[in-house]
Amino acid sequence: MEYRQLNAVRLRVVIADIEPPIWRQLIVPLTWDLGMLHLVIQAAFNWWNYHMHEFRIGPLRFGPVAETNDPSAGLDEMSLDETSVRLLNFGQRPVPAFHYTYDFGDDWRHSVEIEEFLALDLIPRFATCVDGARARPPEDVGGVPGYEKFLEVMADRRHDNHRETKAWAGGHFDPEWFDLVLINKDLKNALKPNVQRRLYQSKPNRPARC
Repeated sequence: MEYRQLNAVRLRVVIADIEPPIWRQLIVPLTWDLGMLHLVIQAAFNWWNYHMHEFRIGPLRFGPVAETNDPSAGLDEMSLDETSVRLLNFGQRPVPAFHYTYDFGDDWRHSVEIEEFLALDLIPRFATCVDGARARPPEDVGGVPGYEKFLEVMADRRHDNHRETKAWAGGHFDPEWFDLVLINKDLKNALKPNVQRRLYQSKPNRPARC
């Protein structure tokens, strides 16, 4: 039997507390670290990457810089360097989902589940998205409660704030939007410095629903 070395991992990333779920299924090179995974998640959901973030794995917190927020605090208050953990460090055994939070104000919490370790014919150079559903909420919308209010206003053309809210969202927002080709284009550029991000959804050729 031919042995092939593991070189990738399939992840399922879901934004917490929103129904129907907003999720992406991703294949990521096994040697990539959490700092790189942060950029992958940003690209997969088209977050703008201008807010703070952290990973939580069990009691440990990982972020862009290894620092202790409070020297007198316990282990659960320590912030460790996210580049010190690579996906291959999780091993091949099933592991509980860990968590990624983006924007401590809006508090977008993501569940990250390792679904499978893979031995692909070719070692992947980029992360790729293989499946998913729905558009992520607009940046700075106010977290889950703000997003619910945003959808309510966008769905009601007669609402006093409909026109203003629609303009703020770039003139169009479809919560069911999911474009696999465009997401993979973004993922191919995920690790490039100063990459230009799409600020809004592309408007459809047909009239917008809201």
